Amino acid sequence: MAEEIQKPAAPEAQPSTTTEEVVVVEEKPAVIEKDAPAPVPEPEPEAPAKPAVVEEATAVAEGVVEVEKPKEETTKEVKITQSVSFKEETNVVGELPEAQKKALDDLKQLIQEALNKHEFTAPPPAKEEEKPEEKVEVKEEKTDAPSTSEEPKTEEEPKTAEAEASTPPPPAPVEEEKVEVKEEKEEEKVEVKKEENKAEPSAAAETVVVEKVAAVDEDGAKTVEAIEETIVAVSSTPAAEEAAPAAEPEATPAEEPKTEEEAAPAAPPPPPEEVFIWGIPLLADERSDVILLKFLRARDFKVKDAFTMIKNTVKWRKEFGIDALLEEDLGAELEKVVFTHGVDREGHSVCYNVYGAFQDKELYQNCFADEEKRTKFLKWRIQFLEKSIRKLDFSPNGICTIVQVSDIKNSPGPAKTGLRQATKQALSLLQDNYPEFVAKNVFINVPWWYLTFNKMISPFLTHRTKSKFVFAGPSKSAETLFKYIAPEEVPVQYGGLSKDGEFTVADTVTDVTIKPTSKHTVEFPVSEACVLVWELRVFGWDVSYGAEFVPSAEDGYTVIVSKTRKIISSDDPVISDTFKIGEPGKVVLTIDNQTSKKKKLLYRSKTKPLSE
Repeated sequence: MAEEIQKPAAPEAQPSTTTEEVVVVEEKPAVIEKDAPAPVPEPEPEAPAKPAVVEEATAVAEGVVEVEKPKEETTKEVKITQSVSFKEETNVVGELPEAQKKALDDLKQLIQEALNKHEFTAPPPAKEEEKPEEKVEVKEEKTDAPSTSEEPKTEEEPKTAEAEASTPPPPAPVEEEKVEVKEEKEEEKVEVKKEENKAEPSAAAETVVVEKVAAVDEDGAKTVEAIEETIVAVSSTPAAEEAAPAAEPEATPAEEPKTEEEAAPAAPPPPPEEVFIWGIPLLADERSDVILLKFLRARDFKVKDAFTMIKNTVKWRKEFGIDALLEEDLGAELEKVVFTHGVDREGHSVCYNVYGAFQDKELYQNCFADEEKRTKFLKWRIQFLEKSIRKLDFSPNGICTIVQVSDIKNSPGPAKTGLRQATKQALSLLQDNYPEFVAKNVFINVPWWYLTFNKMISPFLTHRTKSKFVFAGPSKSAETLFKYIAPEEVPVQYGGLSKDGEFTVADTVTDVTIKPTSKHTVEFPVSEACVLVWELRVFGWDVSYGAEFVPSAEDGYTVIVSKTRKIISSDDPVISDTFKIGEPGKVVLTIDNQTSKKKKLLYRSKTKPLSE
């Protein structure tokens, strides 16, 4: 930015040199009047176009660097072993390595300097250019003033020489001079009136002398002072000491504007600006450090690159209008496409992206038919992300990242150019302006063609970003999710048991693998009268299920709670049952897997008092 400001300043120095040349060549006063308005550099405001070009060039260069970064990093893929199992680093400054601490301190220093100079807000180039222009004008006025005063001196010098030669000692000669001066004044007045129509500047140059002599007509004493002033320029006589006080008041008005204009730049500097990202100031407390660490990690702790990324992010947020976007109503038709549900095993909020929803032609057209609709969809997605980020905990020990689950089942293929364009644009914006907000990105129900598409966009992603990606086909999707998210937190449509009903996330789920051609029993012991509630599901089902109550007493009778029946995949994915128990005993569930494939069983239970 410093270079951009200096470049327009350089050409502004040229007008001052040209105006000085005009001041020197004052033998043609007409040129002075014509050039007087000219020094105001009208074409100079075009100078901001140069910084704009420079900014565009630097933006393109930075973009190229960012695109090429993955190539540089891919050369190190062999050495980096964390691409498969990515782990988040600490945000506690005291636990950081010394090199990372130093990088954080250096970045904070750069940001503080930028805040002091107001570099995060777009500087008004016009104001910066007007200041030197005003200085140029002042210089011209200052140089013009002495030049006009010097000219009459040159014209008066021969007159004073004649006066010295023709003036014998004191009084009488002075009276003769008065008469001669009066005659000369009348002739000069006539000549001045004639010349005013021809050359106004020459009149301006002569009026200085005429006005002085005009005072002679009214008061004789003043005429002597005016003549003595002309003599002072040539010879230093005692009269010069008397004329000095009279000359001082004439000089002081010319010096007054100098002091006023010199005092203007001495205004106190403005206070440092305040810049907020996601509702948190860039430099304030520990939360600010957490945000700065995100940018540093996104740029491998390269301080200058991280600083540039922060400035670009702040600029983009202003241009995109993030603050206004948060309050904008963009409709609710996409709530089933992108939604948050539960947390993962480490406490990260989980966001689900259902691409199969775009099989609805009407919804697809409303989102991707043209550039305007794609922009609206992108705004909705950014708004949703911004609101999710505002709920995160940016304290050093808090959780400030999100787990993304992208369901590719029934997603429109690569032939859908609208969706492909919107996806690329969204990935670019998210990677450039939302660094290190994704702890894990799990792609489920991935078809074969998506792997090809992923290879196409992979070069545009950094290695660190790619290390957070996990892909799972349809048969492994639920199992993959359970590695990162507990079954009680996973929605029912993705293989979990999270739904509205008797159970909450506080009721833990047990998962068991049933071997092929085998039976598995689950027992829920009960020691007192109560109501037992349970639910279970088997992935793919195609098994037999039954339930019975077995009392603890030896002479008790077994009670069939649910007759054994075959459950197929088209049935409800979750079975929920209840049984009112009046004596100690146990409820036994039997799952019979007669297929040649192993099955995943999920179940949980809870008891309620009889009064309920």
